[in-house]
Amino acid sequence: MGLGNLKQLAPFIKEAFQHTLLVAKFLCGIHVTNTYLCTFALTQGPSMLPTFSLTGDLILAEKLSTRFEKMQQGDVVLVRSPENPRKIVVKRLMGMGGDTVKYAAGPGNNDKKDTIVVPDGHVWIEGDNKFDTNDSKKFGPVPYGLVQGRVFWIVWPPENFGSVGREVR
Repeated sequence: MGLGNLKQLAPFIKEAFQHTLLVAKFLCGIHVTNTYLCTFALTQGPSMLPTFSLTGDLILAEKLSTRFEKMQQGDVVLVRSPENPRKIVVKRLMGMGGDTVKYAAGPGNNDKKDTIVVPDGHVWIEGDNKFDTNDSKKFGPVPYGLVQGRVFWIVWPPENFGSVGREVR
């Protein structure tokens, strides 16, 4: 290839490089947004009925509340499962470190309540569906570091589109 051919290719190479930089910046922006600001997640299963549908909802969770410890009892949160670290679960935050939490001792048992003081640096999480959920009643308090974000919006399906409220039981 001669010098003349390289001069003809130079504008195309420059343009390709600029496009590659633009794509790289875009992907870095998505990474930073997903890691530090907010993320999408898909709910599955019955544990959060009726808040989320059984067939699954696409939700949006912000990550700033967890970083600055601004979560409150009743918030719906994304949590890395203490039983399977590859899995992210969606549950309701029922207590923070130092809080006293009363919970049903058995599945669907409203008569017998147990009480626990959540240790510092931990949270107590429960599913909204008290009859079919795998939560702190089974595996105990969860380290705060496993909380990944606070769910604030349902994106899909369209009939459920809207904010996710705080519910204190």
